[in-house]
Amino acid sequence: MVASCGGGGGSSTNPNSATMNSTTSAPTISLSPNRESVALNGTVVLNWNVTNANNCNASGAWSGSKSTTDSETITVTTEGTNTFTLECSGAGGNTSQSIIVTGVAALRSTWTAGEYEDWSLFSGLCENPRSGNDSSSGLPWADVQGTTLDENNWLRSWSNDLYLWYNEITDRDPSNYDDPISYFSVLKTFATTESGANKDNYHYTETTEQWRSYFGSGIVAGYGARFTVLSASIPREVAVAYTQPNSPATQQSLSRGARIIAIDGVDIDGSSESDVDTINAGLWPSELDETHSFVVRDLNSTETREITMTSTGIITDPVQFDGTTFETDSGKVGYMLFNNHIATAETQLIDAIDNFASTGITDLILDLRYNGGGYLAIANQLAYMIAGPSAAQGRVFSQTVFNDKHTERNPVTGETLTPTLFRTTAIGFDDENIAGSELPSLNLSRVYVITGSGTCSASESIINGLRGIGIEVIQIGSQTCGKPYGFYGFDNCGTTYLTIQFKGINDAGFGEYSDGFAPRNTANSSGVPLPGCSVADDFDHGFGDTSEERIAAALSYRSVGECPSPTGMSIIKPNKTGIDLQIGTQQRAKYQSSLINSSTPISR
Repeated sequence: MVASCGGGGGSSTNPNSATMNSTTSAPTISLSPNRESVALNGTVVLNWNVTNANNCNASGAWSGSKSTTDSETITVTTEGTNTFTLECSGAGGNTSQSIIVTGVAALRSTWTAGEYEDWSLFSGLCENPRSGNDSSSGLPWADVQGTTLDENNWLRSWSNDLYLWYNEITDRDPSNYDDPISYFSVLKTFATTESGANKDNYHYTETTEQWRSYFGSGIVAGYGARFTVLSASIPREVAVAYTQPNSPATQQSLSRGARIIAIDGVDIDGSSESDVDTINAGLWPSELDETHSFVVRDLNSTETREITMTSTGIITDPVQFDGTTFETDSGKVGYMLFNNHIATAETQLIDAIDNFASTGITDLILDLRYNGGGYLAIANQLAYMIAGPSAAQGRVFSQTVFNDKHTERNPVTGETLTPTLFRTTAIGFDDENIAGSELPSLNLSRVYVITGSGTCSASESIINGLRGIGIEVIQIGSQTCGKPYGFYGFDNCGTTYLTIQFKGINDAGFGEYSDGFAPRNTANSSGVPLPGCSVADDFDHGFGDTSEERIAAALSYRSVGECPSPTGMSIIKPNKTGIDLQIGTQQRAKYQSSLINSSTPISR
């Protein structure tokens, strides 16, 4: 808990604590603890930064003269409130700030089923504390020496507090697990949906470094190619779905539709355990600078060729083919491929929609077939830009619903739970200069969305959000993954944990699509039926090509309202549907696709 006061700070709780003259700015203080609660005799790290001051002194639960920028580790020995005050003076006057850290009596040493400590008491207690500074804040890592049991207790209490289906977790003794990630794997529901699919398929971890790198910058380790496993068992078929510009894949002229014939000397149909391991290791290198050889057969070729690729840091280009338009007798149709809801997508999407608006398109084909999700705020912006202000402004894009312990406030941000309206302005994720600027719009009453089994989470929220305000969504492709859920990534001890914490409902109050959305003519599907056509992915044609079967079906449906014979697949038997896999580590496959576990490995 933080209570601050001082000149130049809007969060002051005591406006008289700052004195200043009229010509020189008073000192400003940023003082924060690495934890707000700590067990007695545990430690807390205070970090502070002060400007416009030349002298600082501590009082309360600490004392002495302090420098203007520093950190200090303090042992908490007093139960209850421990107030740490820092007062600084300079030519512009005096300023003070106080923070409170709560000392808690000794934690339980033994496990009792159904009894939980506050998870914040275990936060940052690590078997192997990180050294150095957090690159995102510049401050020292919050880690202090702890044990594996401390990390497990954090996971247990955190899951009990925030997991959407916390009352479906079997409470297991954390001392029985010697690895936090193994313990985390059982802190979930094992129930199934109506279709027989797992209720929770989206429970996983990443290293904090990888998590921040991807969602902040779009950088992912790999070759810059997305591989799709059309058949995971013999006879196997692995195809290139798309590539990233200026990547090892494009340098080797690898492109959509190419088939993988062999990896590191092992035929793609290799049947031994070592063969399968070799294939998986080549498809999804776990580290940078891994070199693997591939025999490939390019699209429309009968010959094979051998290439070598080395994994590197790939800068993902989330929006592609965004300048594509198709001239038809009934108007111009825009097309774009949108692959990732990451920060760098914001300006690309704004530019794409602005361009479509200026060229006067009358319909849009939005290709989300490989988009596994990401930032909901990006999905919100895109949905608004499709619908426009008359349909979307002031309407609900998504209402976030947590578990029944948190019905009034967001337990992560502390904000009051209110509906998230369609966003009409830019956020400035990747360009702060556009923050607050009005978004362009197409003002469409319908949109054609191309989907696949890898269309998930934030991508599905575009569909659901638009349907909630009466925009017709016509679905071309196959059943989506079914994830009306989301989470906040939580770092502890260098691992970021992803567990379902909330679900979203639209302006009409609908949000139950745990078996996904499916074109109405999809056979044997339990997904929410939408108008459109069931069409299998076409790896024999490129994106933006009117001969590509899904694009062709969208244009045909728009023209005559009819579908070809259904060829898309429902998500009932995953090994038969063509599970989409994202190049990178196997964990990265889950992470790149954001909230879908799409990293099913090749099977024997």
